[in-house]
Amino acid sequence: MGKRRPIGVFDSGIGGLSVLRHIRAQLPHEDLLYFADAGYAPYGDRTEQEVAARTLAVADFFLQQGVKAIVVACNTATAAAIRAVRERYPDLPVVGVEPGLKPAAAASRSKTVGVLATRRTIDSAKFAALRDELAAATGVRFLPQACVGLVDQIERGELQSGDTMRLVHGYVQPLLDAGADTLVLGCTHYPFVRPLIEDIAARAGRRVDLIDTGDAVARQLCRLLERDGIASDATAPGTLRAWTTGSISTLDTAFRRLLGLSPEVTALGG
Repeated sequence: MGKRRPIGVFDSGIGGLSVLRHIRAQLPHEDLLYFADAGYAPYGDRTEQEVAARTLAVADFFLQQGVKAIVVACNTATAAAIRAVRERYPDLPVVGVEPGLKPAAAASRSKTVGVLATRRTIDSAKFAALRDELAAATGVRFLPQACVGLVDQIERGELQSGDTMRLVHGYVQPLLDAGADTLVLGCTHYPFVRPLIEDIAARAGRRVDLIDTGDAVARQLCRLLERDGIASDATAPGTLRAWTTGSISTLDTAFRRLLGLSPEVTALGG
């Protein structure tokens, strides 16, 4: 039955787990499929054409699994390819991850917002258009910061290492020095180093709001499922399966460490 079909969630690696946890919390009876395209990560280092091709390939795979909706739980892939996915599958609910510029603008007291994101997201026309539109409407100054290398650290599980701390400090401190009182976590990997960011802000004696859009993505998915009448009517907890084009052990470890889950993980050649 349509209501019992699964939902596909994907990212270039483990970052999408930060969105998956919100989806599981809000939709506990939905069956979920997770795809980590780690063999091609990080997307932020690839061209827009490459990211679009991978995104469409994963979407095609999900359709073969019979999904009823897709969540592109990757800011870079959303910016590069969500329009192409929606054009290929016009009848399928597709939810992307937008950098939280709008809620950040509303939250900022100093009218200065730092945006932590991949270079690919920051260089995208989609990001530039949203930034310019909101800046004109609100008077907020957006400071984009490309966090080169941070996704790699998180993928390696180095969430608290000295190297990761130094990397995050090098990206966050200049934004604080420029007056930012709100920081957008513009990549789904970044919520996993939130404690480091909060520690840097605390050491600087600053109160900073961090914007993570995972909850908003889950709520939008709920709305679309209800709108289309395809929300699960099951009463049992939903199932979870996972695939990766990278290391099974890396994804398995990430599920256990970050979400406390142990789904079956299958390797794919890409």
